[in-house]
Amino acid sequence: MDAKHQFMGNEKITKLLLHFSIPAIIGMLVNALYNVVDRIYIGNIREVGHLAIAGVGITFPITLFIFSFALLIGLGGATNISLNLGKKKLLKAERYLGTAFALGIIISIISAIFVIFFIDDLINLLGGSEKTFKYAKDYLYIVAFGFPGNLIGYITNTIIRSDGNPKMAMATLLIGAITNIILDPIFIFYFDMGVKGAAWATIISQYISAIWATSYFLSKYSGLKLKRENIKLPFSKVKSICIMGGASFSLQIGISLVNYIFNTTLKIHGGDIAIGAMAIIQGIIMFITMPLFGINQGLLPILGYNYGARLFPRVKEALFKGIFAATIICLLNFITIQFFSKYFIFIFTQEKNLINIAAKGLKIQTFMLPIVGFQIVSSIYFQAIGKPKMSMFIGLSRQIIVLIPCILILSSLFGLNGIWFAAPTSDFIATLLTFILVKRELVHLKELEEFDNKHKNLD
Repeated sequence: MDAKHQFMGNEKITKLLLHFSIPAIIGMLVNALYNVVDRIYIGNIREVGHLAIAGVGITFPITLFIFSFALLIGLGGATNISLNLGKKKLLKAERYLGTAFALGIIISIISAIFVIFFIDDLINLLGGSEKTFKYAKDYLYIVAFGFPGNLIGYITNTIIRSDGNPKMAMATLLIGAITNIILDPIFIFYFDMGVKGAAWATIISQYISAIWATSYFLSKYSGLKLKRENIKLPFSKVKSICIMGGASFSLQIGISLVNYIFNTTLKIHGGDIAIGAMAIIQGIIMFITMPLFGINQGLLPILGYNYGARLFPRVKEALFKGIFAATIICLLNFITIQFFSKYFIFIFTQEKNLINIAAKGLKIQTFMLPIVGFQIVSSIYFQAIGKPKMSMFIGLSRQIIVLIPCILILSSLFGLNGIWFAAPTSDFIATLLTFILVKRELVHLKELEEFDNKHKNLD
């Protein structure tokens, strides 16, 4: 374990951040293509593309909700593993790997059965109309069978990074995404399967990615090993995984709920075409913010290991450099979108009315993008150091506590424009709250550092 993991406590932070984050950023961008490529091809289906993309957009809250369990288990397991590796407890870290794997299988199967049995009710609840219901059902029914591949793929991929192998994690995502990109046009257009083809391409690629990632922990290349005797659900470890991953889980649940509220208010104030516009906007925002989550995935093992090893100056340095990198990315994306928003939309559709609505919505929704990087990185910091409640509050402040009231209030006052302005308003308020919490945490870090220095001098 020493040769495999101790470099996280010795190597320069900048080099570590590049080593972990660049593969993670590439991997997350490629992973985002699962949804983005689907929407591009679906939106360009002849004659019905604008309705098909609205139908897929209706199912988005469900896929986000299911993915929240992947975040719960993946990030919760990875955090526990990183902290234990920092404390030189390899066997305990391997037990967390086995528990995370078992938990992912069970939850994904239960979720798939539930969605398949209640699919009609779910689509009606989410705002399916007479025109979009068929496309939503065709897509969701098939995607539900891919939940086990989706969850296991993400969980094992996240833990690969904690094992100190970000390039393998990137390769796992690349294999799945490239498979999806190749299969999408074949199934959608060549076999004329429409949205069903997009769904089949997605789940096949997810299972390939999951099998590849799982095989890593059975190979000679991993420091952590997936052992049969560890694939069980001891209550203490399940509880610890859920506590550590609770912040990301709650945040993702919040995102799912927000998407549901967005869709229901959009249906009232803009109809199916507005829902389709939001599906396009979400795809673009997902893609441009994936580098931030790549930075987060790169930071998580660095922060967790160094905090567990009580190397507090390195923890602080990693946080600052992560925030700086995230802010630069956000600024570049903000400038690009403000000047070229319509060109982003052209990729998804040629429907003029849809282009105009989506371009305007995209500009407004990303208005506070320059400050979002700070908020997102700060959330993963608190999770990585074992303070999930703080991380949860930061995530929820942006996605539920502030954003949902903004959607409901602004939509009732200003209609469709109010819905677009809800997100930047929420981003601004939540970032102010996050700044206060981070400033307080930095004072605490300094106190811990001074305490350790004092005891070293006494020794």
